[in-house]
Amino acid sequence: MTKDASSGKDFQIIDCHGHVSAPDALWVYKSLLLSHRGEHGRKFPEVSDEEILHFANKKEMAPCGHLDMLDRAGTWLQLLSPRPFQQMHSEKPGKLVHWFCEETNNIIARTVKLLPDRFLGVAGLPQVAGAPIEGVLPELERAIKTLDFKGCLLNPDPYENSGEQAPPMGDRYWYPLYEKLCDLNVPAHIHSASSRSEKNPYTLNFLLDETSAVYGLTHSDVFTDFPELKIIVSHGGGAIPYHAGRFHASALRRGKNFYDMLRNLYFDTVLYNEESLRLLIKIAGVDRCLFGAECPGVGSAVDPQTGQTLDNIAPHIKGFDWLSDAEKEMIFSGNAKKVFNLEGVV
Repeated sequence: MTKDASSGKDFQIIDCHGHVSAPDALWVYKSLLLSHRGEHGRKFPEVSDEEILHFANKKEMAPCGHLDMLDRAGTWLQLLSPRPFQQMHSEKPGKLVHWFCEETNNIIARTVKLLPDRFLGVAGLPQVAGAPIEGVLPELERAIKTLDFKGCLLNPDPYENSGEQAPPMGDRYWYPLYEKLCDLNVPAHIHSASSRSEKNPYTLNFLLDETSAVYGLTHSDVFTDFPELKIIVSHGGGAIPYHAGRFHASALRRGKNFYDMLRNLYFDTVLYNEESLRLLIKIAGVDRCLFGAECPGVGSAVDPQTGQTLDNIAPHIKGFDWLSDAEKEMIFSGNAKKVFNLEGVV
């Protein structure tokens, strides 16, 4: 719980966008796979529960460890997924992508089991660049049905900005995945992965790919064909809120309303300044925004003006006097409970 000083209300905060703080053994495993390209087999090193707990709160990219950062930010529960830039979807042979993805999901599942009051799992998908999307379905089903994960990450560009282009998100290439997501009644959280471009490194490519994903989905029949599909877009939708007027002008020429089209999607609040958060909420709507801070992560740098980390964004939302307490509660936890089917679970 975290208290809003202006109203005195306690808010339950669910962070829908968190990434696993894994033991070093996972990253060593990845480097070995890339070195021998599968020649030495799949075997994953033994990792103890004590190691998982140690790294779950080891100081890395933030002033303190993962669990302590959640406590500082007042976050009650976090949905934990793979570190996207580590997923190596463009590597060959494709079995390496599957092996690493599955072992990462296993580490997340063990972390959740050891810390069930702090984390829920969100699966990585073994998307292999150029391969049919049907190849990810067995791991998605295992993650949801066996590991009890609540959703998955979805990379719109498994080629990882290498020059080849993946189909737009409205293309029928993706339809088998959309159908499975509806069958399982779980959301996909769109989040790009790595980038092979020096011009557009991964942190910038995230925003480019997520903007393109929204554009592709809103200019398609996806939500007509899959009205129950739940898609969350990372980082506030990239450039979409900032340029919504431009996209709306284009839509009007086709007899459509871009703002209405956006309401098929959900957006997380992984934005590290008050102005961007305000814009996202007003453009997308209170009921389409899920609290996300990716804490700890890239936003865990300390702002010298405030002495706080930039990912401490809850105070910005609490301070919006144009939002009622009920609307703030929707953003902080209510929307996540609805989208991830957490009512009665947490």
